[in-house]
Amino acid sequence: MSYSRADVDTGMQFGIVPQSTSEPPRVIAPDRGMIFADRARRFAFLAEAHSLGDWLRLLGRLTQAQHAALQNLPLLALPDETTLEQAHRHGMPPVPATQWPRDAAWRDILLRIAAELKRDAPDVVRKHCMQLEAATTEVLEALAEKVLRNELHGSDVALLPYIAAALQVYWTALAAALGVKHIPVLDVPGVCPCCGSLPVASVVRVAPEVNNLRYLHCSLCNTEWHLVRAKCAACDATGKVALRLLEGSDLPNAEAMRAEICDDCMSYLKILYQDKALEGDPVADDLATLALDMLVDEAGYSRAGPNLFFVPGEH
Repeated sequence: MSYSRADVDTGMQFGIVPQSTSEPPRVIAPDRGMIFADRARRFAFLAEAHSLGDWLRLLGRLTQAQHAALQNLPLLALPDETTLEQAHRHGMPPVPATQWPRDAAWRDILLRIAAELKRDAPDVVRKHCMQLEAATTEVLEALAEKVLRNELHGSDVALLPYIAAALQVYWTALAAALGVKHIPVLDVPGVCPCCGSLPVASVVRVAPEVNNLRYLHCSLCNTEWHLVRAKCAACDATGKVALRLLEGSDLPNAEAMRAEICDDCMSYLKILYQDKALEGDPVADDLATLALDMLVDEAGYSRAGPNLFFVPGEH
């Protein structure tokens, strides 16, 4: 089997190094230097001629601010050897989102993102950023708990995407520093092996060592983990899984982004086919195909994993 230079470059961006072995990686750690920069470029591309273009461009700016914050973030404290060994032995995430003692650095990340977004931002965005800058530590930590528990509702819902953005940077830094060596493979396939969060979507990749393999993509730390095709990420069933797509759509990623529905648990999760959109991103392409969510939602299916940037009614 041969691969193009573009395939190899794509693989390297996700920390996938071609090896002589035929065994594909079970876990892929995020690339600290590329993950948010690539996503920001994808948002900018998808925003062109899109009915939600202004919103997608704003998310692109938010993601670019994430990239800048991550590049300037000092190294974070990681689990000690005893904790890591226990995580591997028992098949547990080493930095679980709802239990890991968060460093105050995540709040510094939030303030950096807010300061960046305030420049040339719509009035409502500047208002939200000023609210976050004025908030007490207790308020910010309470909002963080809501995001990490996927409670994306309530009177303060408009602030949650900014909180999520900062937490994503923090946990992505942890995941990148841990690397695949310290991220175990879990017995429960539907949760992230690094932080225990739910996936935002899955990706069928085209790159050496992972060609045509499906990986779930974490909604929080951007870690990816292998799941066989045609298996429900929510209930692990295989008998009643099917795909839905936006037929007749003029969106550039309509063919690439599909919804994998399961009639056993009546859930769905988006799946991105990279052979149809090599530069596709599970977070950006998910938000650019909300019409697909509406389609499967009307058919009675519930989403199996969150996109932490999506606040119904705010875009």
